[in-house]
Order: sequence, then structure tokens, then C-alpha cells
Amino acid sequence: MRQEPTISFSIHEDKDRQMRDLLVQVYDALREKGYNPINQIVGYILSEDPTYITTHNNARSLIRRIDRDDLLHALVKNYLGEAGQ
Repeated sequence: MRQEPTISFSIHEDKDRQMRDLLVQVYDALREKGYNPINQIVGYILSEDPTYITTHNNARSLIRRIDRDDLLHALVKNYLGEAGQ
């Protein structure tokens, strides 16, 4: 009997990937509308004011699906890399 290798699945990795996918969509929508996406996203994160995010391509609705605390945690962890673990 041949054993199949066990696949490891992490809910955190999946959540981070989903958050990243949503953030990329928001970034692209902001860029398409001529905004500076980094400035707009940072403004939203700091203020939680949704008007920083365009409604183009449903970006405002998408960013509101992301928990701000989870996003900040992921950004700091990613920025620090190994040191943040």
C-alpha cells in the first residue's frame, strides 16, 4: 500500500493570501483611476475613512472586507521578515 504524503494546510496562510489578493485588487483600482495607491491605502489604514478608496471596480467594498488589525499585523510581519516571527 502506497502512502500519499500529508499536505499541510495553514488557515493563516490562506487568510493572508486572501487579504493580499483583495489588497492587490484595491491597489489596481486606485492606480487605474489615477490615484497614488500607496498614499490612499495608508490614508485608509490610518483613518479608517473609506473615502480614501475609490468605488471603481468595487474597491471600497473590497477593502472593507479586510480587518484593519489583521492587515497591520501582516504588513509589519512581512516587513520584518524572519525577525517578526
